[in-house]
Amino acid sequence: MTNFLDAYSIQYWLESCPQGYLVDTEYGRGPDEKEPDLVLEDPILRDAAIRTTVQLVVGERCALASSSGLVGCAPDAPSQCFLATQTLDEARHVEIFTQRLYDLGVKKKELEDVIARYANPNLVKFAEILLEKVDKKDFVAGVVGQNVVLEGMAFSVFEMMETVNRDPNPKFAHTLSGTIADERRHVGFGENRIGSLIRQYPEKKPEIERMQKDMSYFMLATFADNFRSNAMQEEVQHAREELDTGAPAKATWQGVDLSQAEPEEIEAVLSDTILKDFQARLGRIGLEYQTPSKPQAA
Repeated sequence: MTNFLDAYSIQYWLESCPQGYLVDTEYGRGPDEKEPDLVLEDPILRDAAIRTTVQLVVGERCALASSSGLVGCAPDAPSQCFLATQTLDEARHVEIFTQRLYDLGVKKKELEDVIARYANPNLVKFAEILLEKVDKKDFVAGVVGQNVVLEGMAFSVFEMMETVNRDPNPKFAHTLSGTIADERRHVGFGENRIGSLIRQYPEKKPEIERMQKDMSYFMLATFADNFRSNAMQEEVQHAREELDTGAPAKATWQGVDLSQAEPEEIEAVLSDTILKDFQARLGRIGLEYQTPSKPQAA
């Protein structure tokens, strides 16, 4: 059994990640795997894939800035080492999702304009709350925001997306599977490391709990914008028509068949799954979960 401090080491990271589940991959997927022709050739599906991938890039850029900023204010060497490995993980995530934008036909010179056009404003605000804590070198709040809230959200989002893409788009599903393995380690660090620091600095609890509530609100607002938009409804209907070649393969996640569920049903199960996970994890580290208000779609 690996000691939890050993699991923060560079050696453990080398053995489990680059020498482990990422062996023989390129940008997180098989060297010969490509985006399906249908996605590349259908303008509606391609646009939807670009919009979705932009949100992943925005989230991972935030994670990269956060984890790298936390290295310098970590209170001990094991935490510094872990956050150094996490920084490289997050840089890899930014790279692989940016590469997917290139695979979808986005030109490198257009990248920043495309990201600015599609980035959800609520996701940007979500990131700003976390990065404000990191800029202030608030290690405890920063790790809760990064490794519990942001990574907890990413873990469930990636799981759901990997499930729904497993049959129609193995290339993207394989890209996501490696990020899921990374997020599992990141979330574990947040839960294992911060509990003792919360007990050491109990006066920080109200501030951190407010941060969780605010970040959770903007997370839910991002989901509301995406899942309840007319564009999403049209894209789902169009995709089902284009892929209607018989009985679709089931893509069951959290008891819901994502291949048949309506966008608002998917939004509900995703939000519920993430918030319940927040509540459980925060409780284990000594924080009281704060229920965010329910946003309306833009």
